Amino acid sequence: MNRGHQLVVFTMDEQRYAVPLSVVERIVRMVEITPVPQAPEIVLGVINVQGRIIPVVDLRRRFRLPEREPHPRDQLLIARTSRRPVALVIDAVTEVVTLAEQDVIGGEKILAHLQYVAGVVKRGDGLVLVHDLDGFLSLDEEQALHDAIDPMHT
Repeated sequence: MNRGHQLVVFTMDEQRYAVPLSVVERIVRMVEITPVPQAPEIVLGVINVQGRIIPVVDLRRRFRLPEREPHPRDQLLIARTSRRPVALVIDAVTEVVTLAEQDVIGGEKILAHLQYVAGVVKRGDGLVLVHDLDGFLSLDEEQALHDAIDPMHT
């Protein structure tokens, strides 16, 4: 993590998570999600954002949280991975924080091979898990998503 690293902190079921501000495009209100046949299990479907078709990733499935239907008051955090933009279903963004490098503990220092977690931030009121968006979709899931969304280009 860079010195003075900025993170967007969001909640899901009272737990706080974060992603680097540098990968976040925008946060929007929940919109109707169009299901996509044969998409990977963690993909709820797709949304249209200014003419771009963006897959919606269900973090609850990825993190094994209790599943629930998206609610109109939920938000979509639209972010860029190294391969494609994705929309993450979240409860709400709570803040943007700037942290020094020493404030973030690398995920590998907590548990070897900790998937999807780039680091952990200890705050006075609890922990914040910092996520690695590039690790969210495995290569197989990425290929299945590509095939499901864009079958004419496979």
